[in-house]
Amino acid sequence: MTKNIRFVLLGTTHTGNIGAAARAMKTMGINDLALVNPEGFPSAEATSRASGADDLLYNADICQHIDGAISESKLVIGTTARKRHLDIPVIDARTAAQMLVAESQVHKVSLVFGKERYGMTNEEVERCHYLVRLPTVETFSSLNLAAAVQVLAYECRMAALKPEDLHESQNVDVDCVDAQKMESFYQHYFQVMEKALYLRKQGHDSLKTKIRLMYNRIRPKKHEIDILRGFLSKLEKKL
Repeated sequence: MTKNIRFVLLGTTHTGNIGAAARAMKTMGINDLALVNPEGFPSAEATSRASGADDLLYNADICQHIDGAISESKLVIGTTARKRHLDIPVIDARTAAQMLVAESQVHKVSLVFGKERYGMTNEEVERCHYLVRLPTVETFSSLNLAAAVQVLAYECRMAALKPEDLHESQNVDVDCVDAQKMESFYQHYFQVMEKALYLRKQGHDSLKTKIRLMYNRIRPKKHEIDILRGFLSKLEKKL
């Protein structure tokens, strides 16, 4: 039930957290780990903290950028400990887990964790369809990375054990586009906008962000992206 679920750790600075996260994942039946620019990995500390989940460390997909880690995923959910001034839906851990498990029955999905100290950057958040927040108390909201991984891995396990509760599974769109194709679309989109002189230096990053988040909410189908790419190509020739 969870074989298509990937956990992505971004820029982890303490290798012990990588090992502890791998252990947390394996105990809940999640075995696909991706690491983006981990510091000091591999290491003896990571192996020690994995406590038998060495295979997850050995088989981990090491990437240079988040785009490489999520390229095949059609649903990407990020994690955040703070409120974001971005128009992106925020859901709870249980809902996130149910969505991940339901969609993982038909395609690959990713759950992304940011750096220990700063979390995910806005650029990384822009790659996500949803954000999940854990309801920690305001007076002491800091949660260790491996602990956050354990909580969400547990929720995924519980969702997988109760498939009858996966209401979202009835509405999973098998024809939605993976992250790699969406990123290619965005780059084409922005290229045409620049040629049309629509993007100005001042404020162009903000506009790009809004466009990304808009299409992330829509989650276009493959044929819809093909239509848009065809239109962009025709328009580009006229510029």
